[in-house]
Amino acid sequence: MRPGDFEKMVARPIRVVQMLPELNAGGVERGTLELAAYLSALGHQSTVISGGGRMVPELEANGSRHITWPVGRKSPLVLKYFLPLRRFLIHEAVDILHVRSRVPAWIAFWVWKSLPESVRPRFVTTFHGYYSINAYSAIMTKGERIIAISKGILSHMVDHYGVEAERIELIYRGVDEKIFDPSIVSSVRMNHLRKLWKIENALLPIIVLPGRLSPWKGQDCFIQSLSRITDLQWTALCIGDKEENPFRFQELQQMVSRLGLEKRIRFVGHCEDMPAAMMLSDVVVSASSSEPEAFGRTVVEAQAMGKPVVATAHGGSLETVLDGKTGWLVPPQDTDSLSHALANAILNKNLCREFGREGRKWVMDNFTVRRMCEKTLNVYEQLLNRADSGYSS
Repeated sequence: MRPGDFEKMVARPIRVVQMLPELNAGGVERGTLELAAYLSALGHQSTVISGGGRMVPELEANGSRHITWPVGRKSPLVLKYFLPLRRFLIHEAVDILHVRSRVPAWIAFWVWKSLPESVRPRFVTTFHGYYSINAYSAIMTKGERIIAISKGILSHMVDHYGVEAERIELIYRGVDEKIFDPSIVSSVRMNHLRKLWKIENALLPIIVLPGRLSPWKGQDCFIQSLSRITDLQWTALCIGDKEENPFRFQELQQMVSRLGLEKRIRFVGHCEDMPAAMMLSDVVVSASSSEPEAFGRTVVEAQAMGKPVVATAHGGSLETVLDGKTGWLVPPQDTDSLSHALANAILNKNLCREFGREGRKWVMDNFTVRRMCEKTLNVYEQLLNRADSGYSS
């Protein structure tokens, strides 16, 4: 999303503050940037408070202000930001305080409650995951409006926290259709990644699994599944920051070595150009295992790039992947099913092309950044247009 993408300017700028732990990598962070850019492009005042990270320059380039406060730190020291945040909200006459993670939410909520109603912003939370069910996680249900990023998350809130349905807004996360567009990814960008990742055979099928190197992302299941189809030609790329979890990286490398797959599976680290990475791939995998994806941004981005996907059949993937039409859904932690789906993808190029065409259409109709941002702004405007939210905590 870039300033200038939207021509219509609003009559009254809204002053919005978003809070989250950091701005390094991940779907929560990307969604924060996209909404911030959308708000700035429409003439609203967008501020993000976080501990900082590699995404800050992009945030600021797109017209938002960043305040570097480590509000996601799990330490009593985080309480020192209580008064600075309180003063900031009053001084800046903030209209919307939108929190996206539990530790920042606790600080924000108590600051919000301490303010006189005459200067209190409207309070919005986004429930981004299947958080553990306890009093600590319950803070994410304290918003005057709560955004659920999938139907599964909505049901989780209602079933386990008893949240009133009228306070919940279902807003799927989205992909930026101006960035995740196959027609604009040049061969120069793709060749740069091929050279960087030492991919010499341009005709070899490439299987990509993007995601943090975390046990629940299922890289171990992915590797085991690949070990069962070594009779086929393929190269696999695990995309994810190796420095973020070096112990997990070492574990996975040892597994690859033990299975004799060092020349076929590569850990390429963080990638700044995911559209080009998707375009390099023949199939994109989401192998989340012990925990479901709350939404599953990776498979949506892949489908936007016209690529078939293989995803585990739980959580958000049940809503974002059309099994047998845009990709394959397989049971979680089922290495046999995953290896079978990967073999199908490698051996059926025509079917993959068909899945890719259907996938892009499916995403453009349902999961775009514009749609996500429009619906979020609508939540803000509804709150600001009401004298009383009808909710007290």
